Amino acid sequence: MNVLSELRRRFSAALVELLASHAAAPDIAELAEQVRPSQDPRFGDYQANCAMPLAKRLSRAPREVATQIVAAVSLDDICHPAQIAGPGFINLRLRDEWLEAQLAAALASPRLAVEPVERPRTYVVDYSAPNVAKPMHVGHIRSTVIGDSLYRTLKFLGHRVIGDNHVGDWGTQFGMILYGYRHFRDEQAYRRQPVEELARLYRLVSQLVRYHEARERLAVLLKEVVEHETALKRQAAVAAQGDPQAEKAAARVLDRLQAALDRSRAELDELEARQALIEEDPELSKLAAEHADIGTAVLAATARLHAGDEESRQLWRDFMGPCMEAIEQVYRRLGVSFDHVLGESFYQDRLEKVVEDLKRRGIARESEGALCVFFEDSPTPMIVRKRDGAFLYSTSDLATIQYRMETWSPDAILYVVDHRQSEHFKQLFAAARQWGYDQVELRHVSFGTVLGEDGRPFKTRSGDTVGLTSLLDEAVARAEQVIERNDESRELPADQRRRIAEVVGIAALKYADLSQNRTSDYVFSYEKMLAMNGNTATYMQYAYARVRSIFRRGEIDVESLRRRGSIRLGHPAERALAMGLLRFAEALEFTVADYRPNQLTTYLFDLANAYSTFFEQCPVLKAPDEATRDSRLLLCDLAARTLKQGLELLGIEVVEKM
Repeated sequence: MNVLSELRRRFSAALVELLASHAAAPDIAELAEQVRPSQDPRFGDYQANCAMPLAKRLSRAPREVATQIVAAVSLDDICHPAQIAGPGFINLRLRDEWLEAQLAAALASPRLAVEPVERPRTYVVDYSAPNVAKPMHVGHIRSTVIGDSLYRTLKFLGHRVIGDNHVGDWGTQFGMILYGYRHFRDEQAYRRQPVEELARLYRLVSQLVRYHEARERLAVLLKEVVEHETALKRQAAVAAQGDPQAEKAAARVLDRLQAALDRSRAELDELEARQALIEEDPELSKLAAEHADIGTAVLAATARLHAGDEESRQLWRDFMGPCMEAIEQVYRRLGVSFDHVLGESFYQDRLEKVVEDLKRRGIARESEGALCVFFEDSPTPMIVRKRDGAFLYSTSDLATIQYRMETWSPDAILYVVDHRQSEHFKQLFAAARQWGYDQVELRHVSFGTVLGEDGRPFKTRSGDTVGLTSLLDEAVARAEQVIERNDESRELPADQRRRIAEVVGIAALKYADLSQNRTSDYVFSYEKMLAMNGNTATYMQYAYARVRSIFRRGEIDVESLRRRGSIRLGHPAERALAMGLLRFAEALEFTVADYRPNQLTTYLFDLANAYSTFFEQCPVLKAPDEATRDSRLLLCDLAARTLKQGLELLGIEVVEKM
C-alpha cells in the first residue's frame, strides 16, 4: 500500500466535504499535496500542512481550520488521534497494529504490496542512442542507466512502456567512415578487428575535417580578436574622461567587450592547439595537405549514401553488423535491453513527406533557400530542409514522433538526453505541437556531465573521451580488489569472486550515476563509488548480503517462516525499519513524478541505514524468545526483498555473499 496516497485520499474527501458550500473553493488536489512525510519523527510519521494555506483563502485562523479538518477526516483505523501543533500543523502517527497488518500484506505479496497505478499510461522512453560509427564512451552511461531505470520503474508501477534506442546510424559520421574506408583503411586490421579499424578511420577523418575547419575559422577569429582589442581601448578611453555617469555606463560596456575578447581568445587557443596537433605530426600533416577538400568530400559521400548509391549502401550494411554487435556487448554487460532499436535510417523514407506536410500546412516556410519552422518566442528558426535539399536531425525527430504516435499512441514520450540538447528539444516539441501533436507529453529528461577530478569533462590522460568498455573493465578490476580485501579467509572460490566483482563493479558505476540529481554534473571517482559505506551500490549490496547471511547462519527456511510467522513491533528500531519498508511505494511515486531515479537511491540508502540501526539494537538469532526472533527474521526478510526489488528497478543485481 502507498500510505501517503491513502492519507491524501482521506484528507481530500474531508476537504471536499468542508468546502462544499464555498463557491470559490481552492484546488483540493493542491491542498492534499500538503500531506507529507514528517521531517522529524518526534512530530509523528506524517504531517498535514494544508490548514495554513486554506485559512488564508478563507480568512480564518489556521488552528481553527486545522481543528475542523481533523474533525472531518476519517483516520481512526490508521492513526492515533491527530495532534495540532504550532500555527496549524496536523501531526499524524500511524497505529502499530495497522503497520503490522500492512507488513503482513507486504510479506505475502510478490510485489511487496505495491499496487499498480489505477490509470496506466503508455510511455515511450528514448534512451542511450549511441552513434553507431563510434565505440560507446563515458558520455553514454547517463542516458543508458537513467533511461533503463525509468523504464523499469514505470513498468513495475503498471504502465505500458516501450523502450526505444534511437541509434545514430545514418548521418555525416557514416560519410566520414566511407571516406576513411576508401582512402585510409588498413585491410588487415579491418579483417582482424573491424570495429576498432572503423573507429580509427572515423577519428582520423574527423581530425582532418576539424583541422581544415580550424584553419578557415582562425583567419576570422584573429580578425575578431583585433576588433575586440581595438574596441576595448576605445571604450577605456571613454571611461577615463572623468564623467561619473559616463564612466559607469562605460564600465558595463567594458565588461561585455572583455567577456567577448576572452571567449574569442579561448576559442583561438583551442583552434591553434588543434592545428598544431596536425602540423607537428609529419604523417598527419602530409595527409591534411593531400586531402585539403576532405570536408566537402565527406558531405558528398554522405549524400551518395542517402541518395541510394548501391556501393555506399552495401558498405554501410557491412559496417552496421559488427558495430551493432560491439554496442550489444556493452548492453549485455550493463544488463540493459530495449523493445526496439530504430535508428535514424529507419525514418528516411518519411522525411520528404514530413517536410511537404509541414509546408502544406503553413508550419514550415522558405528562408534563404532553406525550409524552416519559426517560433514566436525564439529568433532562431528550426531548419527542416537545408538549401541543398539535405534533411537534419530535427526532420528525423519529427518523423520519429509521427511514427511513434501512429504505432503506439503514447501518452508521453521521454527523451533521456544530455542537457546540451535542451534548445533542440524545446524547438522540436514546439514544432510537434504546431503539427498537431499537442495531446502527448513530450519531455526532455535532461542530465548533466560526468566530470573528472579536475572539474572538467572526464577524459583519459591523453585527452581522449573515456571508452565505456574500458570504464567497465576498470570498475570490475577495482571491485575485485575490494572483494579480496574483505575475503581474507578466501572463503569464496576465484571464479565466484570474479563473478561477484563483475556484478559489484558495474553496480557501483550505475549507482554512482543514478544517485546524483540527474540535472547536476558530478565528479567521477572509483574510490567513492566502491566504498563499503555511504550512499553506494556496494553498501546496498553488502546490506542485502548481510541479511541473507543471517538466514544461512540460522539455517532458516524462509518460505516456511513467511507462512507461519508474523511481525510485532516492540522496539523503536523495529518500528523505524517498518516505516521505511512501507514507504517503498511512496519512493517509486516520487521517482516517476519528475523522472528522477535519485529519489529511489535516497530511499534505499535510508532503508539500509534503518536496517543497520535495527541490526545493532535488536538481536535477531539471539532474540529473547522465539516469537521475537521470528518477527525480527521476517523484518530482515522484508528488508532484503525490498532492497533487492529497489536495486532491480535501478538495473542493479545483488549477490548472496560479498
